[in-house]
Amino acid sequence: MSSHMSSRGLPEFELLIPRTSPEAMDMLAQHRDQLSILNGGTALWNYVRGRNRVTPYVLSLSALKGLDYINEIPGDGLRIGAKATIAQLIEHPAVSAKYAALHESGYWFGNPTVRNMATVMGNVLRASPSADCSCALLALGCQVILQNKSGQRAVDIDDFWLSYDVTARKPDELAVEIRIPEPKATTRSAFQRLTRVRQDLAKLNVAVRLEMDKGVCQQARIAIGCVGPTTMRVKKTEALLQGKAINDSLLEQLATSVRGEISPIDDQRSTALYRQQVAGVIVKRTISRAAADKGATQ
Repeated sequence: MSSHMSSRGLPEFELLIPRTSPEAMDMLAQHRDQLSILNGGTALWNYVRGRNRVTPYVLSLSALKGLDYINEIPGDGLRIGAKATIAQLIEHPAVSAKYAALHESGYWFGNPTVRNMATVMGNVLRASPSADCSCALLALGCQVILQNKSGQRAVDIDDFWLSYDVTARKPDELAVEIRIPEPKATTRSAFQRLTRVRQDLAKLNVAVRLEMDKGVCQQARIAIGCVGPTTMRVKKTEALLQGKAINDSLLEQLATSVRGEISPIDDQRSTALYRQQVAGVIVKRTISRAAADKGATQ
C-alpha cells in the first residue's frame, strides 16, 4: 500500500505501508537509500523538520504485526521488538528487576506522550550521542538483529554506530529486534544523565554494567554519550576497574581516566569544558550507585 503525502514546508514523498514482512523486504530492496523508515516517528520527523528534506519514499511500520514485544527468555535474556515503545520498556517487570540501567534510561526519557510513541529501536537507529537508551544498551551489551530478503544477521552494539547519524544497517535491511544477554545474579547496572530540564536532550549521559563478586569488580562496561560523534565506551577506564574493590581512591582514579579518554565539543546544550570537567564526576556517581545497587528511579 502506498500514498503520496506532503505538508506545508515539506517536500512531497511517497508513503509505503507494507502489510507483511516479505512486502516490507521487497520495498526495502527496491528503494534502498531512497527510503526512510517511519516507526514511532519522533526521531524521523524531528530530522525532517530540522533539515527540511525527506527521502522520496517513507516506509511506515504501522501495519506490520508482531513487532511490539518485549520478551524475557529464561537463560537467554531480553528480546525487544522493533515497535516496542519506551513506555512498554519502563512498565516491563523484568526490565526494572534485572536491567536497571535500561529501565532508568527509559524513565528519564522525554515525557509520557513521547514515551508512548518513541521506540527503543528508533533511539538506537537515530545514532545520536545524546540518545539515552542507546547509552544504557551499550553498557549492557546487546545485539541488533537486521533482516533483508536473504535472511537475518546480528550486529554487536559495539559495532553498530559508525559515526553521527550513521549505523551498520544496510539500505535494504530492517532492524527487527534487540537482544540483551541475561545478567548474572552478580551483575549490577545504573544510568545517569545531566540536562537543563528533565525533558531536554542530555548534556551528558553515562551508563555502567559491573560484574561484582564479594565487593570486587570482575568486569566493567562504561558507556558515555555527548562526548564524541557517537555514544562510546571508555575502555581504559573499564580496565582500571577489573579485579579491584570499589573505593574512594579508585573512583578518583577512574574520574581522571575518563577525562583523558573523551573529546567533547561545544554545542547549544553545553560547552566542551563543562563536559570534560563533569564527565568523571558523573561516571564516579553512576559506578557508586550501580555497586550499591540503588536505582535513580527509586
